[in-house]
Amino acid sequence: MHPSAQKVADAAQVLGLDIEIVEFEQTTRSAQEAAEAIGCEVAQIVKSLCFEVNGRSVICLVSGINQLDERKLAALAGVGRKQVKRADADTVKATTGFSIGGVPPFGHLTAVTIYIDEDLMQYEVVWAAAGTPFAVFACAPTDLARATQGEIVDIKK
Repeated sequence: MHPSAQKVADAAQVLGLDIEIVEFEQTTRSAQEAAEAIGCEVAQIVKSLCFEVNGRSVICLVSGINQLDERKLAALAGVGRKQVKRADADTVKATTGFSIGGVPPFGHLTAVTIYIDEDLMQYEVVWAAAGTPFAVFACAPTDLARATQGEIVDIKK
């Protein structure tokens, strides 16, 4: 197993989350690529979107078919829209310890606020990145919410 995927497995164990990491030959970097590799609906893919909100790091776990509404994110954080910006690759790596395309929902280097797209909660199983663009894991969305201590919200456009 790739060292980054092992970090995710270790973090899941600490959180009491029983997951199996699946590694693919082809990339699972985008929601569409992940769904094709896994054989699930795009909506079951958890996109980990990283933002800087008024100087704080925030991760939004968004259904693969949804786009995040930055105005809703600003309102949730109690800031103006101009104080919300997408984190760049260096910030994502420094905050989470993982590169864009493989950022898992937990196991980050620093504590971050997590918001979870309420649309993910309608599925029995969702799939999230496991540390690399080639690794994913499945879990119940309720388990994901518990493990991340994320707030379930309406965050889509």
